[in-house]
Amino acid sequence: MSASFPGHSAPAAGFEVPLEMLSACHRRIEQQCSTLRRLVPHLAAHGADSEARLASASVIRYFETAAKDHHADEEEDLFPALMESMAGSDAVCLRELTQGLAAQHRELETRWQRLRSTLERIVANQNASLSASEVEAFARLYERHVEREEGELLPMAARLLSAIELDIIGRAMRERRGIDFEP
Repeated sequence: MSASFPGHSAPAAGFEVPLEMLSACHRRIEQQCSTLRRLVPHLAAHGADSEARLASASVIRYFETAAKDHHADEEEDLFPALMESMAGSDAVCLRELTQGLAAQHRELETRWQRLRSTLERIVANQNASLSASEVEAFARLYERHVEREEGELLPMAARLLSAIELDIIGRAMRERRGIDFEP
């Protein structure tokens, strides 16, 4: 059963193509949500066995590092670059899009904290069960969020941002993760 709980996988794109990197992160978010969904029946059938503990630790690690960095990449780098690209234009729809996505980030983070406490108990080999409705609400919210970013945000960024602006975003993403850049 271990193979059914994927861990952190390598990105399909690098920081030199930040929009593709953000999209690759969306795939990994979907994988982690899938793991959470599979954990619900697994815990009911097997309790906090070694596979459940390993999967829980992997999900915690992902959402406490990569997912946080992903949200920061968008809010601290991509959203401001998009707003700057619209300077002098009517940026109302862009402002609404980025503010709506940032608000969803806060809701996802709040929902994640509730799930995290249960996952930590599982990792500690305590008897805990995941709420199927909480997992499903979290996963569905992420699905809607990713759909909007993939359908609206990233295509807009690809149209509006120059290669130089995208390079700046890619550098900021590397710095956030403590990755040295060699030109």
